[in-house]
Amino acid sequence: MGHVNPNVLIKQVSSAEELLIIQDLDGVCIPLVKDPLTRKIDKEYVIAASKLSGEFQVLTNGEHGGYRGVNSVVDRAMGDSNKLKDFYLPGLAAGGIEYQDKFGRISTNGVTKEEIHFLSEVPKLIESQLKQKLTILLPFLSDEQIDLQVKCSILDTKFSPTINLNSIFDCISKDYSKQISAQVMINEIMLNILELANSRGLKDSFYLHVAPNLGKEGDHERIKFASRDDVGTTDIQFMLTGAIKEAGLLVLINKNIQAKRGYSPLGKNFNAREAPKNQQDLIDLCKKEIKREEMPLLIGVGDTVTSNLSDSGKEWLRGGSDRGFLTLIQELGRIYDKKNKIILVDSSGGEVIRPSFSNTNLKGISDPDDPLKFDTLIYEGPNAYISWFKELANIRSSRAINNKRLLS
Repeated sequence: MGHVNPNVLIKQVSSAEELLIIQDLDGVCIPLVKDPLTRKIDKEYVIAASKLSGEFQVLTNGEHGGYRGVNSVVDRAMGDSNKLKDFYLPGLAAGGIEYQDKFGRISTNGVTKEEIHFLSEVPKLIESQLKQKLTILLPFLSDEQIDLQVKCSILDTKFSPTINLNSIFDCISKDYSKQISAQVMINEIMLNILELANSRGLKDSFYLHVAPNLGKEGDHERIKFASRDDVGTTDIQFMLTGAIKEAGLLVLINKNIQAKRGYSPLGKNFNAREAPKNQQDLIDLCKKEIKREEMPLLIGVGDTVTSNLSDSGKEWLRGGSDRGFLTLIQELGRIYDKKNKIILVDSSGGEVIRPSFSNTNLKGISDPDDPLKFDTLIYEGPNAYISWFKELANIRSSRAINNKRLLS
């Protein structure tokens, strides 16, 4: 896996008639940091993305809007250059719920007022439980220090309120048993809030996204417990049901066809919440409604893919936020006879401990029987990916300009 050199990959895809890059953000073009409010994005990367108009969409579990959203990160990077507000990263956020164009115009389809109202309550609900449990988990901290940990750990995003463990882990670094206890603790808190939503008539409106995870056990994503070489799960997000990247992928393909051909094979208002819930049904929907000539060449880019042997040693537990949509891109390439490409970026160089590509067998990331195959591995992390991305954007932009001249 990963045998295609990045420079060779550019040659393979740069001349494609129709191209669509679907890319995750954190860990791919934004180095991972413990405090999301300190995230930075490269200005030249943002400019390169704007050159790929119609050929680039983001797909992230983060959010576009709000003070924690990536739009504020773009604003800081662009400064006065963004005064026209046309450099925002187009695509889907909150797992597939929050769509925006390059002007930052945001729309959400399929979300009710009742769900939005409950989501607005979640940060406060987390706060009351987290403070009580942290007092037990971290008895050596003062009340003021506990309050600070609570403040640092709750991400009050609009569509996906989150508990983040990075600051708490700093207090118990190298104490893996306590880190595991913290992971169990935040899962219990979120399950309590999920049960409260059910009792208020919002059954099946929400689910918990564990990041990173080890796939699913029944309806729940498995926690990846901390170890010496891998901090494991750092976040649990309270998300709207249907907000999964695989469904978001189909939304973006549908929008791409609409922009290029003037019609939407899946329906003009098709959204992640009305999409099928499992991969085979998503594939069947594509086969039924989307013709081969309508499907662009897809490049999927992510960083969060996991695979660990179960305690019994009899099965591989595979997960990660990007695994589903990357696998679907791979499968659509096979079905539509397109040479779709899968790129995985090594995000271990950031502030969050993760498995590295330096391990030649990709331990903790993939396994010998893994059905997901990566065409290209970006060993040097986000900065190397950004360089590759800028080169491709320049080539595609020049190609588009030349095509317009020929047509005129």
